[in-house]
Amino acid sequence: MEKMPQIGAGTFRLEGKVARQSVLDALEIGYRHIDTAQIYGNEEQVGDAIQTSGVDRESIFLTTKVWYEKLGKSDFIPSVHESLSKLKTDYVDLLLVHWPYPSDKIPMEEYLNCLAQAKEQGLCRHIGVSNFTLTQMDRAVSILGENAIYTNQVECHPFMQNRQVAKACYQHNMKLTAYMPLAVGKVMKDKTLNQIAEKYNATPAQIALAWAEKNNMFTIPSSTNRKHLQSNFDSQDIKLDEEDITRIDDLEKGERIVDPDFAPNWD
Repeated sequence: MEKMPQIGAGTFRLEGKVARQSVLDALEIGYRHIDTAQIYGNEEQVGDAIQTSGVDRESIFLTTKVWYEKLGKSDFIPSVHESLSKLKTDYVDLLLVHWPYPSDKIPMEEYLNCLAQAKEQGLCRHIGVSNFTLTQMDRAVSILGENAIYTNQVECHPFMQNRQVAKACYQHNMKLTAYMPLAVGKVMKDKTLNQIAEKYNATPAQIALAWAEKNNMFTIPSSTNRKHLQSNFDSQDIKLDEEDITRIDDLEKGERIVDPDFAPNWD
């Protein structure tokens, strides 16, 4: 598939049969974007699900990510071949650098050139980055050129809206893909989101996803529950009015959930 669908099915923390079933359910519901990564340890199950789903591979937008320990010149391309073998496909639609290399011990030029090489070799159709800061995005663009980087995938939800990064993405003509768009379930407990949900006869999760879509974000919520997968998918039918968008905008409090010790210095 040439273009990334607005909503995708994430597979972070999903393992074994659970991961396989979640992807099968998602494809049956109508999702056409599936997001995985080398470090998730579920590429094989994702590949199995795609292969047995009966959905044509060409109509699926498949994303995987190269783990930072594989960013060195000698490991990068072999790791992509290994991912493709597990995913049982000749290419992924989008290949991301999962995290910038900690403290720049492997220069960005080195691994981004490997990323570009993967595309040249036909191993992926688009290339992108994940968890890149403003400075790192600028550097990446200076290395690969404008319009080379398809997306920056970052944590983004009503409580951590990452506005500077979002703005920089659009200035560089990159898409912003929001991971953890439901803030690991915290959206369900928020009073404002619950009030807005009542008005639209929806769930708070649907409201958070509709808000993200209205802000031109692409989202990859994950779930092991088929009902929730369906509900998330149906969020595309909800059109929030400006007043509700503003109320959700006001929930911003810089509440970052993902912050491992190898993370960059966030903006």
